[in-house]
Amino acid sequence: MHGFALINKAPGLTSHDVVAQARKQFGTKKVGHAGTLDPMATGVLVLGIGSATRLLQYVVDGSKRYEATIRLGQSTHTDDREGEVLATTDASNLSEAQIKSAITKFVGKIQQKPSSVSAIKIDGKRAHQRIRDGEVVDLPARDVEIMNIELRSINKVDEFMDVEVTVSCSAGTYIRAIARDLGESLQVGGHLTSLNRTLVSPFDISECSELKDAKPISVASAISRILPVRTIDLPEANEISFGRAIAASNQIGAVAALDQAGEFVALLLDKEQSGKTVATPTLVAVKE
Repeated sequence: MHGFALINKAPGLTSHDVVAQARKQFGTKKVGHAGTLDPMATGVLVLGIGSATRLLQYVVDGSKRYEATIRLGQSTHTDDREGEVLATTDASNLSEAQIKSAITKFVGKIQQKPSSVSAIKIDGKRAHQRIRDGEVVDLPARDVEIMNIELRSINKVDEFMDVEVTVSCSAGTYIRAIARDLGESLQVGGHLTSLNRTLVSPFDISECSELKDAKPISVASAISRILPVRTIDLPEANEISFGRAIAASNQIGAVAALDQAGEFVALLLDKEQSGKTVATPTLVAVKE
């Protein structure tokens, strides 16, 4: 079994839970995922099965889209609804104009400080595990890009303001951090109350299903949507099988090589060898 499974993750499950279930369902230990979703979060979770696990890095790097609800007026230690409340402030007097103005400041290339309970590893140990172990975690800010934040609605709930947004962003962006920082910018605090990932580019939530109903798509069909494709002939395929270079692809970055039958053969990278540009195989499909 080799391929990608496009899962619409249910709430209450960790990404690791889904992987563990998929290993049983597909009968292989070789299952991985492209991008962690917290138990609270739902939506697109791309699984790699068999040899496809080695290609997940190209999925992780894709842009993301989320539908989220941000509660203004309360901050938590996890920046989401599952955390311990740190402070509560009456936010009911915030105007729509104030909220819209504050949101626009987060669009573009910005420096974002990840939530302390993120899955980022610090000396081999994930930040959220360090927090659970009672350690103090202070992660440095990192460059991210938020292409768009669409404000869908603003609803007053007691002394809080619940703001529903759709966020399109680069890999590595934390929506919880947007909730936290938006609340701080408005001086009322904020946290995330719901999160649904609707895109892990190029895979949309409309293509996803529950794990029990998942029908994996082939490595070739998935990678062809992510990387440039080159169709190779039989002699070239034979050269690649021995780890030898073939004629240059004349492309920047990785190229997916498919054989005449449309099956994935390898990833190719153009490199200089002996004064000549050639395509070198960097990841070759294993025939079983």
